[in-house]
Amino acid sequence: MEAALFEVNSGNREQGLADAAAAIKLAPHRDTQQMAGSLGRLGLARAYAPQGDTTKTKATYQDFLALWKDADPDTPILQQAKAEYAKLL
Repeated sequence: MEAALFEVNSGNREQGLADAAAAIKLAPHRDTQQMAGSLGRLGLARAYAPQGDTTKTKATYQDFLALWKDADPDTPILQQAKAEYAKLL
């Protein structure tokens, strides 16, 4: 996942997005990777946003928020993700 996000951030957005999406599909619910997978979804949503793909962006934020539904609502990353998602509505 880190490599995919590096690709996105270094300008190879298409390949990075494809790699990140593939990594999430391969291990969506493994306990040892659940946190990384959920944060990967947030990173993927943030990467989709500048492309203007609101359908994928919203769906990926929804996936992240579903995984974090039982988290402490005062967690900063959750608050930030909720604020980012709200801007899409």
